[in-house]
Amino acid sequence: MNRRQWMGAGAGVAVVAAGGGWWTRQRTAAPEQVAAAPAAASGSADDLWSLRFERPEGGALALETLRGRPLLVNFWATWCPPCVKEMPMLDAFARTQEARGAAGWQVVGLAVDGPTPVREFLQKSPVGFPIGLAGFSGTELARQLGNTTGGLPYSVVFDATGKVLHRKLGETNLQELQTWVDAAVATTTG
Repeated sequence: MNRRQWMGAGAGVAVVAAGGGWWTRQRTAAPEQVAAAPAAASGSADDLWSLRFERPEGGALALETLRGRPLLVNFWATWCPPCVKEMPMLDAFARTQEARGAAGWQVVGLAVDGPTPVREFLQKSPVGFPIGLAGFSGTELARQLGNTTGGLPYSVVFDATGKVLHRKLGETNLQELQTWVDAAVATTTG
């Protein structure tokens, strides 16, 4: 074999290995992860609120428990540098909102990643808001919520009634989040 053939064979092996790794992760994902995206297939708000995700520390995150207050859902992954970069800012925002009590927003992170990397990341960089293990099927849920490109991070803001107020592909910042909070307050009081 010449060099070009070896390189082509090596690339083919890499593609097969990556596909095999993805397939293995899909087959070993928790039932909640695999079932999460199809449950929202019809796209209704009720379907979204019926979703449940395994939590990294154990137990389940039921989105229905987050109804009734504005909610920021952030899709992220440990292998996504902008996602990792914005996590401390999202944590600060969540803590500020938590201090506002019933008037504050809720934040939830849905990890489009494997459970082990998420657990390892959160041990090094804990956050005070709930994290759900959406697994790679979280990409489909994000798509159903308007993320047509599948990029990360992706944030969706819901008002207290479950209506989508904002969608953002890419890293956000505190100023932008505050603008969303102010706009939501204006629509509920005006």
